Amino acid sequence: MESNKKYWKGLEEFNKTSEFVESNKNEFAEPLPIEDVLNEAGLSTVTPRRDFLKALGFGLGAVTLAACQPAPVHKAVPYLIKPEEVIPGIPNYYVSSFNGQPVLVKTREGRPIKIEPNPGAGVFNQGTDAQAQASVLDLYDVSKLKAPVLKNEETTWEKLDAFVAAELAKANASGKKIRIVSSSVNSPSTKAVVADFTAAYPATKHVQYDAVSYTGIIKANENSFGKAVIPKYNFDKADLIVSFGADFLGTWISGEEHTAQYVSNRNNKSLAKGKMSRHFQFETGMSMTGTNADTRIPLKLSEQGPALLALYNALAEKAVLAGAALPNNATADKALKLVAKELLQQKGKALVVCGSNDVSTQILVNAINSIIGSYGTTIDLDNPSKRYAGNDAEFAELLNEMSRGEVAAVFFLGTNPAYDALNAKAFTDGLSKVPLKVSFSDRRDETAELCDAIAINLNYLESWGDANSYEGNYSIVQPTINPVFNARQAEQSLLIWSKAPVTDYYQYVRGNWEKNILPVLGKSWNELLQSGTFTAAAKPAGAYTFNLSLDAVATSIANSSKALAKDIELHVYESTGMRDGRYANNAFLQELPDPVSKVTWDNYVAIAPKFAEKLELKEFDVVEVKGSNGYTITLPVLVQPGQAQGTVSIALGYGRTKAGKAGDNVGKNAFPFLSFSNGTLQYATTVTISKTGATYELAQTQTHHSFEGRNIIREATFTEFVKNPSAGNAKHGHKSYDLWDKWETPGNNWVMAIDLNACTGCGSCVVACNVENNIPVVGRDEVRRRREMHWLRIDRYYSFQEGDKSVSEEKEIAHMNNLDHVTVVHQPMLCQHCDHAPCETVCPVLATTHSSDGLNHMAYNRCVGTRYCANNCPYKVRRFNWFNYWNDSRFDNYLNNEFTQLVLNPDVTTRSRGVMEKCSMCIQRIQDGKLTAKMQKRPLKDGDIKMACQQACSAGAIIFGDSNDPESEVSKALRSERVYYVLEEINTQPGIGYMTKIRNTDSLPTVQA
Repeated sequence: MESNKKYWKGLEEFNKTSEFVESNKNEFAEPLPIEDVLNEAGLSTVTPRRDFLKALGFGLGAVTLAACQPAPVHKAVPYLIKPEEVIPGIPNYYVSSFNGQPVLVKTREGRPIKIEPNPGAGVFNQGTDAQAQASVLDLYDVSKLKAPVLKNEETTWEKLDAFVAAELAKANASGKKIRIVSSSVNSPSTKAVVADFTAAYPATKHVQYDAVSYTGIIKANENSFGKAVIPKYNFDKADLIVSFGADFLGTWISGEEHTAQYVSNRNNKSLAKGKMSRHFQFETGMSMTGTNADTRIPLKLSEQGPALLALYNALAEKAVLAGAALPNNATADKALKLVAKELLQQKGKALVVCGSNDVSTQILVNAINSIIGSYGTTIDLDNPSKRYAGNDAEFAELLNEMSRGEVAAVFFLGTNPAYDALNAKAFTDGLSKVPLKVSFSDRRDETAELCDAIAINLNYLESWGDANSYEGNYSIVQPTINPVFNARQAEQSLLIWSKAPVTDYYQYVRGNWEKNILPVLGKSWNELLQSGTFTAAAKPAGAYTFNLSLDAVATSIANSSKALAKDIELHVYESTGMRDGRYANNAFLQELPDPVSKVTWDNYVAIAPKFAEKLELKEFDVVEVKGSNGYTITLPVLVQPGQAQGTVSIALGYGRTKAGKAGDNVGKNAFPFLSFSNGTLQYATTVTISKTGATYELAQTQTHHSFEGRNIIREATFTEFVKNPSAGNAKHGHKSYDLWDKWETPGNNWVMAIDLNACTGCGSCVVACNVENNIPVVGRDEVRRRREMHWLRIDRYYSFQEGDKSVSEEKEIAHMNNLDHVTVVHQPMLCQHCDHAPCETVCPVLATTHSSDGLNHMAYNRCVGTRYCANNCPYKVRRFNWFNYWNDSRFDNYLNNEFTQLVLNPDVTTRSRGVMEKCSMCIQRIQDGKLTAKMQKRPLKDGDIKMACQQACSAGAIIFGDSNDPESEVSKALRSERVYYVLEEINTQPGIGYMTKIRNTDSLPTVQA
């Protein structure tokens, strides 16, 4: 019988067979020549110097050569004429602004590759959020349109301009309305462009619409004090903070700024002075802010209004408002009495905030803050925030105008109502009656798909612009690269269509600043471009007094609460990664674990353990959620400790259908659950839940439920800490024996300190590490297999209270705790760079070794993938490359194409399949710092070198430096009595010290899980 076997003389011959080539075409695909990559992107391999300087526009320019950015290089393409500003191997840095955050953009050979906080931003140098860190990836998004679109076909700008101009002329002649619909605009130059467009077309009105609205606060302040603004909240001036559902450390208004303020009263420096603020959090779902609170009380949505009424009555010292009853929440009732007593004691140094968008609720909060003297101290109405200016009522009226056929033209800028409007059908029906519909989106998103023309907008890294995020605070936006695709700035399109005298937007921005802003600041244009931000002298903060009657407010709140107190109460919220969904196609953000649940790539129905038992639901059961308005979605269940009983929570920002390869059909859209009432969007409703019988496994990065009794997390109360600074930090008394000689570190000894009191768990450091070190995204299925590649993770630990009741009122509240009343600790965990590293002793090929400056190194080209080191690591911080994640189309992300890989940091090698990797302490940054000091002929100074995670952290929770320098910041931090080392009892001698978690409460949980 003939054999089916095939034989080869050797691997060389086998490698050429069709079977081998076909089976490995995904993992070992031949890279495209760089010319094909650039041609496909609409770029060329050379750009003449004259064109470069023309794009530059000024001597200190920021525009670099988009055409000359072929990294990683597979085929060398030299510069025909090298731009003077570009020196291969040397980064350039440009100041800019992202969503009002002053940033510094690092470019290499003309490619923006990393976002950092702007160190020259003064008080506004407050780190960066995860969105800012990940935003550089959006520049290279292949899902974006390459050219403008007219009637669903690619076109030229000339044809699109002619079409829009003709349609605008018709609209102008018809006498019908023209509307520009945008998200909140705080750019002085953009506002000026809109004003010029309105002057050319008087029927124009600018409608600002935010998917996640703050109209309630704006209208409440207008009603209470005649100032339609969002205040500047000064958490650094608050010794007592009480929050009702406001995730102010995460997604509420300005999370990074609030974090820096909040932590300044709670970190190691503050504790060393014997000072620590106190924080109570009343909320429905477990938020990131709730995990950081000293005392957190679960509260149903229907109980929030009565709780605020009860607090007001307690502060006013007489029951003046009806509806202040919490009959089914004894814990909250006791906590409110304690809170009221402490607020009165802390007059002028306290702050109450609320996440509700209901005007009546926010008016009541204003009345409470007036009683406790917050205005002029912790709340500033005279130097307000300008981040949000959306008007829900104006957008609702726009829908009515479109449905009545009164609108002749509508332009969409930075907004996507076909996805995030609460009634998408009413929007799309009304839009179909508008003759001219233009979107400035950079892709065919849900709204752009319905438009006649898509005048594709530039990424902020390609744009000119400015921002005025606070009264008197200005920052510039300047391009760091030529336009990657054939896009054009939206403002320039409006200038062209309005036949403005100046249509070049760079000249327009510069002219606006030199005429209206720079004279006030006393600065020049070049100074602005160098510093990136300027702040005028702040106005004195006034002490406003609340004088309105609250009877109608109390009635409105009581009626709303009664309407919610039935069925199951649904709480919808912004997730820290996806926010309102505009960044849904960013794979770094999709794979960023949620700070609380650690879920990636999906949203879910969060439900309390006891309530899940009552409904006979188990984790990962798929349920149908039906809203009171009839909207229905199916999502998996996540059992979430800390969720209020009788409620469920679902994150917004998911369920996109036109985002791109990474973001399409990830999770389900929760925006249609919203309702419109009393002129504002409402984020609370009632739903019914039914089982479908299906199950769906969520991709979580942390699924363990205990740490086997080991002393990994150490806590103490503030009272205990004041008595004994080493409280909660029990040292092991056993004697250790070493099998190795002590490592000598004659030059530097690089170590790190992490303050658990400062870390909020936001995850900005995780994304910063990903971007800096070329860490790949692996996708949902690989995360389910526990194969995520993050070098830095933030472990979340729950704890809950058991035991006998105590005598003090606060201890009684704490002892009511159970799985619905949990506390949380966040612990950043990365390679500990142990002096006695268990990984080093078991590597058979010396791929992991110890350096003379105290670091644990990885030689990737030595690694043969035995994974002995990972098995021997007690911290589980090593990552194994199961696949060539950066270049394999089987994984559900869009990072596996040559163009997107232009985001890679050329100073860090990409790792291939079969190699182990882990935190390197940004060795490339260490070497760069040393080289810079050597070139400047000076010693290396403390602070010259900052880790990517450290630089991104708004809280300053991570401190890096040289322990051989006794005056370095890290040496001082590690001398704190709060410092301990994780698993120090096994004598690994880690190089990272942690500081105990201190809570400003009278008691701590005794059972940890």
